[in-house]
Amino acid sequence: MKIGFLSIGLNTYWQQFPGLLDNLNRYHDRILEKLKSRDADVVDARIVDSVEAARSAGDLFGSEQISILFLHIATYALSSTVLPIAQRAKVPVIILNLQPSAAIDYQRFNKIRDRAKMTGKWLEYCQACSAPEIASVLNQADIRYDIITGYIDDELAWTEVTDWLDAARVAFAMRSNNLGVLGHYYNGMLDVYTDLTQQSSVFGTDIKLLEMSEIKRYRDEVGESQIEEKIEEFRREFDVSPECRKEELAKAARTSLALDRLVQTHALGSVAYYYEGMPGDEFESIITSVIAGNTLLTGKHVPVAGECEVKNAQAMKIMDEFGAGGSFSEFYAIDFNDDVVMLGHDGPAHFKIAEGRVKLVPLSVYHGKPGSGLSIQMTVKNGPVTILSVVDTKMGVVLLTAEGESVPGPILEIGNTNRRYRFGTGARYFVDRWSRVGPAHHCAVGVGHLAGKIQKLGKLLEISTIQIC
Repeated sequence: MKIGFLSIGLNTYWQQFPGLLDNLNRYHDRILEKLKSRDADVVDARIVDSVEAARSAGDLFGSEQISILFLHIATYALSSTVLPIAQRAKVPVIILNLQPSAAIDYQRFNKIRDRAKMTGKWLEYCQACSAPEIASVLNQADIRYDIITGYIDDELAWTEVTDWLDAARVAFAMRSNNLGVLGHYYNGMLDVYTDLTQQSSVFGTDIKLLEMSEIKRYRDEVGESQIEEKIEEFRREFDVSPECRKEELAKAARTSLALDRLVQTHALGSVAYYYEGMPGDEFESIITSVIAGNTLLTGKHVPVAGECEVKNAQAMKIMDEFGAGGSFSEFYAIDFNDDVVMLGHDGPAHFKIAEGRVKLVPLSVYHGKPGSGLSIQMTVKNGPVTILSVVDTKMGVVLLTAEGESVPGPILEIGNTNRRYRFGTGARYFVDRWSRVGPAHHCAVGVGHLAGKIQKLGKLLEISTIQIC
């Protein structure tokens, strides 16, 4: 992902106030270094001070296919300098209304005495003068933008910049992602069904419809030595219960290897799956042995959502790209005594965000699904969490999110992922408010508080974000 950066000024000033342009270039370089220190691939257009220079800068940004543009107001600048840049770059603009320091040194300033020199020094701090002018024009031109106000070494301002960079990276990742759909929806889960064209339109995701027979072919081609290596990987990553039978481990390993090959063949970055097969056939054997392999994939940045929940595969991918994990979840129960909501799910989980070792355990029955086999039992790390759901509404796709805390306490040790979560609204009102938005019953749980970044991602994708708490 590339980002654009430039500063704007007014060329009339350079002859009037000697030294002003040199100082503004130094401020530009300080901001540039801070951007680069955040692993940004920066296309730098330097200081733009005229309409002609603005057109050239806009063409540069367009040709470099930047994802987001950071525009620093170095001093007062005409809005006619900004409009051609924004129109030609065709990306969201983040206006950096950052002055050199928290305040002018008034005593030192007033000792200058020479009013021309004083004016030149003041113009180094004249960023805020242009902010409403630029916003006015971008509003009328219907160009997406936001404003960050502060000073160059302002930690609050740079937290906002970092959040925008992270959101832009996630938007870029979603546009570059291939999402595999394996099997079909869980029959009757009407909330899970979604418009795949709309998902591609909103997120830029390429959706690949996959065949179960492809998994079978890859599975049939697996060698015995590969199975032993995969079982060793299970033992490294999971706390494998002694109750797990060798034949079940071998079956899960064989399927895991086939899934790895499927992901590699189609360059998949996420997967949604569900299948049943007929009792006793090979496809039932495959689908009842996917949980361990899909959990490994999820922890390796290829999130896998069960019950063919495409929307939640999208939510899990977003959370994973933010570095927060993103584990497949649904509401399990409410503990009114402790005022917590229990969330969890059977099937694959994000083992990288587990509290302690992840257990691989046998289940005699997969509730609501065919067959039996191995399952994942884990809890999410204690501390701040964010949950995210991609929601279909009559007005289009919406991001629904909430921040809370993963808290210790008794859980259901039933061979599923589950955890206790506390929300600022209280459990009762949280469930009410979340449900009224109308999401599917699944969501993605990630570690850390990310609602601010998710809000910014929504702005970049031009979709609404609803934060419950």
